[in-house]
Amino acid sequence: MKLSSDTINVLKNFSDINENILFKPGKEIHTISGMKNILAKATIGEEIPKEFGIYNLAEFLNVIGTYSSPIIKFSDSQSLVVDDEKDSSPVKYNFSEKSVLNTPEKMIQMPSVDSTFELKNESLQKVMKRVNTLGLPDLAFKSEDGEIKLVASDKKDPNSNTASIVIGNSNIDFIAYLKTENLKFVPDDYTVEISSKKIAHFINKNRPIEYWVALEPDSEF
Repeated sequence: MKLSSDTINVLKNFSDINENILFKPGKEIHTISGMKNILAKATIGEEIPKEFGIYNLAEFLNVIGTYSSPIIKFSDSQSLVVDDEKDSSPVKYNFSEKSVLNTPEKMIQMPSVDSTFELKNESLQKVMKRVNTLGLPDLAFKSEDGEIKLVASDKKDPNSNTASIVIGNSNIDFIAYLKTENLKFVPDDYTVEISSKKIAHFINKNRPIEYWVALEPDSEF
């Protein structure tokens, strides 16, 4: 089996959310953060033939990255082999026990949605650059007077620096808070669904990738 560059990029993103992963037969892969506040799902082009666990996903991807034309072979029930399609130099990589992996127990059924809007990658990256420069830990989708803004701040500091950008329109007022550290997405444009049940759903507009992120308890609707 060969992993495409798109799939490898998705797995790199998933490794930022959770250091391990359980692959299941089929084309869907899932991960969940240790705090259970970020859930991600993607459909990949490859067909996973069997269930197997990887404890250190970043390490596994680094092994794959040492090959110019990597292929994966499933040799037995306990391990796989990473090799080069053109210049054989195999690495046997052992599977992890399922019991030690942090895996989603079930996928989220999105509750009633109170607001839907578009989040362009350009807008998000502008704000995140300022987040990183100013060290701001909090983000908010703030809707008032028919306008939605993405606002970065430090809620604990009333004199905090802030950064904001207008991203859309809304017919209801709300403020949906997230931690900046929880926006671990593949860079792209997203449709965002916000629910007063304190959850946000980010749907990639160009690739079959979705994220569910818990809103902070002080979000207001």
